[in-house]
Amino acid sequence: MVEDNPDNRLLLRAILGGRYEVAEYENGTAACEGLREQIPDLVLLDISLPDMDGLDVLRQIRADAALKTVPVIALTAHDMPSDRGKFTAAGFDDYLTKPILDESVLLEAVESCLGRRPDRA
Repeated sequence: MVEDNPDNRLLLRAILGGRYEVAEYENGTAACEGLREQIPDLVLLDISLPDMDGLDVLRQIRADAALKTVPVIALTAHDMPSDRGKFTAAGFDDYLTKPILDESVLLEAVESCLGRRPDRA
């Protein structure tokens, strides 16, 4: 997960930690470096980060041959009617709004994206 807010990281870790191995990055720069070192099965990516926004991080992920097929879910407080289309058109595989009020929505999005990976059965 790439999330600058410690409370959001704690919530995501609580929901996902018992099911998945979770690596955490507090900003885009650390994420871009860390994701290259340990290629994940999926990335949960906050849009509003302190050093570079989630769209910039996504561009770097999609430009990297080793990472370009990794599913990326946008996590954002942006919840305008046009946001879902904007983020999926930018290359995100899914879009979830924060705060996460229903953990089943997050888990369904994660499982759906993991099921679409070309290298997973």
